[in-house]
Amino acid sequence: MNQAPASVWRRPVHFLAFGLGSGSVPFAPGTFGTLAAIPFYWLLSELPLGWYLGLVAVAFFWGIWLCDKTSHDLGVHDHSGIVWDEFVGYWLTMAAVPFSWEAALWGFVVFRIFDVFKPWPIRWADRRVAGGFGIMIDDVLAAAYAWSTMHLWFWLH
Repeated sequence: MNQAPASVWRRPVHFLAFGLGSGSVPFAPGTFGTLAAIPFYWLLSELPLGWYLGLVAVAFFWGIWLCDKTSHDLGVHDHSGIVWDEFVGYWLTMAAVPFSWEAALWGFVVFRIFDVFKPWPIRWADRRVAGGFGIMIDDVLAAAYAWSTMHLWFWLH
């Protein structure tokens, strides 16, 4: 486990990469980062789908830089406290899912399962793709699995 550096509270780039500080918890920072993304999903869910996806795309590309910069500054590739990737992954999981607390919770659980267990090709990407893009892409892949699961669940119910 990596302890969160003091710079999380002093440097805006680190604060954002650490999910507004949610990644600074001493245990399960990815879980807390995903939880911190839920209120933003609530707000984003009110937008038309095109705007939602556009903002999430901006968050993804911005996240590549945020995560790369923070990782480089800390000297630790994919520090466990860097959770901006969980924010984006959760938001992708919830794309086109109407907001309800049940859906938000279900999306949280499904995304965390795929993010933690990393079925192929997620684990492959996590181990072989470096830099900010590498930090972000495994969560995008986990989100693709989770998004598919969410939409299948909604289609069946």
